[in-house]
Amino acid sequence: MIKEFTPEPLTDFSKEENRKAFEAALELVKSQLGKEYPLIINGEKIFTEKKIVSYNPAKKDEVIGVVSKANQELAEKAIQEAAKKFEEWKRFPAEGRARLLFKAAAILRRRKHEFSATMVYEAGKSWAEADADTAEAIDFMEYYGREMVRLAGPQKVTPLDGETNDLVYIPLGVGIIIPPWNFPLAILVGMTTGAVVSGNTVILKPASATPVIAAKFAELLEEAGIPAGVVNYLPGSGGEVGDYLVEHPLTRFISFTGSREIGLRITEKAAKISPGQKWIKRVIAEMGGKDAILVDHDADLNDAANAIVASAYGFQGQKCSACSRAIVHKDVYDEVLNLVTEKAKALSIGDPVNVKNNFGPVIDKAAFDSINRYIEIGKKEGRLVLGGNSDDSVGYFIEPTIIADVDSKAVIGQEEIFGPVLAVIKAEDFEDGVRIFNDTEYGLTGSLFARSRETIEKGREELHCGNLYFNRKSTGAIVGAHPFGGFNMSGTDSKTGGQDYLLLFMQLKSISEKL
Repeated sequence: MIKEFTPEPLTDFSKEENRKAFEAALELVKSQLGKEYPLIINGEKIFTEKKIVSYNPAKKDEVIGVVSKANQELAEKAIQEAAKKFEEWKRFPAEGRARLLFKAAAILRRRKHEFSATMVYEAGKSWAEADADTAEAIDFMEYYGREMVRLAGPQKVTPLDGETNDLVYIPLGVGIIIPPWNFPLAILVGMTTGAVVSGNTVILKPASATPVIAAKFAELLEEAGIPAGVVNYLPGSGGEVGDYLVEHPLTRFISFTGSREIGLRITEKAAKISPGQKWIKRVIAEMGGKDAILVDHDADLNDAANAIVASAYGFQGQKCSACSRAIVHKDVYDEVLNLVTEKAKALSIGDPVNVKNNFGPVIDKAAFDSINRYIEIGKKEGRLVLGGNSDDSVGYFIEPTIIADVDSKAVIGQEEIFGPVLAVIKAEDFEDGVRIFNDTEYGLTGSLFARSRETIEKGREELHCGNLYFNRKSTGAIVGAHPFGGFNMSGTDSKTGGQDYLLLFMQLKSISEKL
């Protein structure tokens, strides 16, 4: 009997035994730095001449690993093999597919610190952020396995005399999985295993900034016993390999998490029918946010400030759910600004290999340059209160930055920065705060801090985002408890970690027989 789903507990690093275990994992991963990883197509490990080199963002010259890079010929091979394998995998019992996920989750649980330590090196995550990433990956597999068992059971229909009627969920086909670098394990695992447990075969094209953690997960799936060809690991460039796979007539769906620009490009390309294509391609996209925490005049200001700092600067603001805007009632504006500034000053910046550092680097040179451009724009659009400095001599470090007195229509009040930059905006009253909150093309996450029940109920109705929180931070959605996905340009409201998610990878077949 399958136990009821419960979220994976986070590691308590205040305990010495946990710190020592993680330090040992860091040493293990350090001994593996520079290792070369092949492509995997139908179980075949292929090394190519062209490579993708993964670097440590905290030590930009340190090589984490080298992965083989696919071309269009290998992309064609991968999709043909995945299409062949689909004919077998779709008939594999749903309970068996679920058990595969449970096995993979058990292996990942045993190797939790190793995978988390890999993200400390490859993505610049703090110990706590990396640990939460791995825990969420475990949660996705445990949750989706249970969901598939549920969906494979009898579905309720209205009975009719003289016939039997059944509803059966069947998989779509071959999918292209394009995960992001910011949750390089959790989101990758959720996207991949959600599609696979539903009976589809996939081509996994990892983010070029974090291909090593993806390679490790591909190896873990093999250890768990996944049949060859179900998941094909195919690093490559978006322009050469990504576009080719999106446009391919055998592609049935594309699951993407990343920027608005690339998500819309994929949606546009997928909408065009290729010669020989027999279906309308399905796009499941999560494309970012311009999230806000709204603080009303009667809020617990200390709690609000803690939530703003945690949401704005966790993983250096490189989360689609990060608080990019603090919208504060004018009566408490100065007090909240001062509290947030003091708490942000207490963040410890440095190489996250050291547990004392809870604020690390941004992911790469391109992000470093882009965030700095926004800071320079922000200095002209508001008042620089904290930070604004950066240093890429060793790694890509940018200080936690606060820009106050920002107009809601300003560039830094509207565009996704994806870095440690907080715009603080003054609201005349709660209604003005709601207007500012909703004045964005995105609609992913947001929080309201208020004590008044009337205000909270108004916020419940009027604040327009996919994940709305009251009196807590805007980040840290838990699988099963907070199905995650946004409105407007934040994506297709895919609601990962929820009961609707696997339906995106399946279609419903109605079967009736006259008696």
